This record gives sequence, structure tokens and C-alpha cells, in this order.
Amino acid sequence: MNKPISTDFTRLFNIKYPIIGAPMFLVSNADMVVATSEAGALGTFPALNFRPIEEYKKALKEIKSRTKKPIGVNIIVNKSNVRAREDIRYALDAGVEVFITSLGSPKEVIEQAHKVGAKVFCDVTNLEHAKKVQDLGADGVIAVASGAGGHAGPITPLVLVPWLVKELKIPVILAGGIATGQTMAAALALGACGVSVGTRFIASREAGVDKAYKDAVVSSTPEDIVMTTRVSGTPATVINTDYVKKMGTELPWIVKTLKENPLTKKYVVPLIHLAGMKSLESAATKPTWKTVWSAGQSVGLVNEILSCQEIIDKLVKEYHETLSELQETIK
Repeated sequence: MNKPISTDFTRLFNIKYPIIGAPMFLVSNADMVVATSEAGALGTFPALNFRPIEEYKKALKEIKSRTKKPIGVNIIVNKSNVRAREDIRYALDAGVEVFITSLGSPKEVIEQAHKVGAKVFCDVTNLEHAKKVQDLGADGVIAVASGAGGHAGPITPLVLVPWLVKELKIPVILAGGIATGQTMAAALALGACGVSVGTRFIASREAGVDKAYKDAVVSSTPEDIVMTTRVSGTPATVINTDYVKKMGTELPWIVKTLKENPLTKKYVVPLIHLAGMKSLESAATKPTWKTVWSAGQSVGLVNEILSCQEIIDKLVKEYHETLSELQETIK
């Protein structure tokens, strides 16, 4: 049995380990959320993984019936998500304890969540955005550093975490490059009070994605990860499959022009997001030559497909071993 790891984050939610099973578009499902929370971490999922909204309501009910531990829901808070208000309401009705916001202003999520004592952590990639969400009342930030899967930030975690910790008064969680106990120990040494782990959980037994996607995570190296704007219009990291190579990583010039034009931006951006969602969904759930698989550089640290429980146990065991080895090294 692994020893608990106590941080501001674990004390806030009364959980054993400062680990978030990151909310991954099309990957996170009810089984993953339940297994992760039951294992002592915090299981989360994107609300938009369940469509139409009736499926989302069913998923919330199912997850809450299977675990009494805290869970989290990711809300996309930009204007392309017309469901955001309903997603928040149904999550609160179900008793969700944590919200993770992405790609926009979290103001409404924070206001609604705090009415019932739920907490809100916001994805950020820089200090400016982090200070804005702190001022809005966020309970913490998730520092999305370079190397993360999905919409990764440009700053190395070695700088981003201590920078935010120094400048903010709220907890900082690191996302990006975490797949082993060694990397988790490094994150906490930098001042983070927890880690958000995504890519490692793609290669889990509970993940409902196609086996080819899981195998690609296991077999890929950090050099196989590229940044592309073709998927959602916002820079995102994917595995450099043959299709990605053929498609290129930049938006076509006409689409990019329309996206940047103030008169057409509000119409074009939602269309880019919709097209990107459909291509990711197709690739994640069934074999297709149009293979677009989101993942971070930590694929290089993933060597096998395990259950969520095994992944968390391994992370924590390696974390404690790393601390012991470090103490021996610096004697």
C-alpha cells in the first residue's frame, strides 16, 4: 500500500494523491473517471465528451452512483461551446466538486460553482491569464506547459511553475510531461501542489479509444509529437502520423485570414472547432486513414497499457522511490 502524498491540493479535496486524471477530449469516459477517483486521485472528463446533452446527464448520474470520491468536469468556456451554461448547471445538480475551465473566461463557472462550494481550477499558459483568473476568484490554476498534450503552452515547466508559484496566491498544478513518479516529484519540487496527467491515461485499459491509438502512445517518442493549428485553429500537439504529415500543421491561408478578420472571426472559429472535433472523434474511435491523435511529449515515458489503478499506484510508488534515491544521492 502506497503512502499518501499530502499537499494543499489533496487537503482541499480530502484525496490521497495530488494527481488529476486530466480531462481528455474523446478519451476520458465514465470508467476512467471512477477508476481514477477510486484509486485516490481526481478523475475528470470534458462535458463535451458526451453528446447530446442527455448523454452527459446520464454520465454524471452514472459516475456519481459508482463513486463517492470527488470528481471533476472540464468546461470549454469560449463562445463556440453553446452548451456551457447547461453543462455547468447539470454538473452542479449532480454534486460535481471540481470544475476545470479551458479556452476562455471562467467568470460564470466560478460564480455558479462558488454558490454551492464547488472549486474551479483554470487552464493557463502564462502569468497574464493566471492573474486574471485569480482576480475572478479561481481556486487554483493548471499550468499547461510545453510538452503537454492538446493545447500546450510555450513555456518549459521548469520555468512556468516556479514563476506562477512566486506571483500567485492560489495553488498551481502542473500539466505537461508527467507520466512517471520521477516527473511528478520534479513538479512538486518546483512548487506545484499537484499534477495533471493526460497522455499516460490514453494507454489505459479503461480508455475507450481504438487500440491503434493506445499502441501509438506506447510506441511513439517525444520527437513524434508536433504542434498543429489544423485541428482546432488553436495550437495543439498531436502524434505526427502519415495523415498529419500530408495535411500539414498550418491552417490554409484563406481560413487563417478569415479567422483573424474581426468581421468573420466569430463565424469561422466555431466551424474550425467543429471540423477539428469531428476529425479527432473519427480517429480516436475507429481505424481511419485520417489519423489525428492528440498526445503530449510524455509518450516517450509510456511503455505499456495498464489499468488506471495500476498507473496511479506506479506513479506514487516511483514518486516515493525518487525521494528516497534523491536523499541518498545528496548525502
